[in-house]
Amino acid sequence: MTTTKTTTKKAIDESMKLYPAEKLNMGIGAGAIAASFAIASPHFAGSLAIGVALEAVNFRFLHRTAEALFTGVVNGGGPWVVVLGLRLGLVFGGIIAALMSGADPVGLVIGLSLAMPATVAAAVWNRPKLVPQDPAPAIGPEDPSWDEFSVWNPGRQLSHRAQETE
Repeated sequence: MTTTKTTTKKAIDESMKLYPAEKLNMGIGAGAIAASFAIASPHFAGSLAIGVALEAVNFRFLHRTAEALFTGVVNGGGPWVVVLGLRLGLVFGGIIAALMSGADPVGLVIGLSLAMPATVAAAVWNRPKLVPQDPAPAIGPEDPSWDEFSVWNPGRQLSHRAQETE
């Protein structure tokens, strides 16, 4: 019984973990909201906060569904397209609801677009370590492997069938 609880707790902890891009995104969003409260009107800051909240939820579900697709949890692209349509519908519904309730469009758009710099910065900071390698030796112009190389299928050798039909 306790192993089931431990396993369930680990699974919940793992599913609630924020990825580096999400952490950075929330930090940039919080900084932008604080700066807009200091510099701009509370109406603008509130609109920016709504935009940050919408894109944070969208970014979280985008990351989780992409991870499920690429790790094989979701087979094929059909469920991905359904979830994509549902997610975008909810985001557009949130945008329309925010605009209909009087949100500042500029603050909303700025809040919605903060995921891009966070994603780029997280990708740069979390890239794999560079491993120095010597360049591969060039193949000489008279090397016989040129006769077996196909320009149309790089990395594949010509089959014997192709040689028979020539």
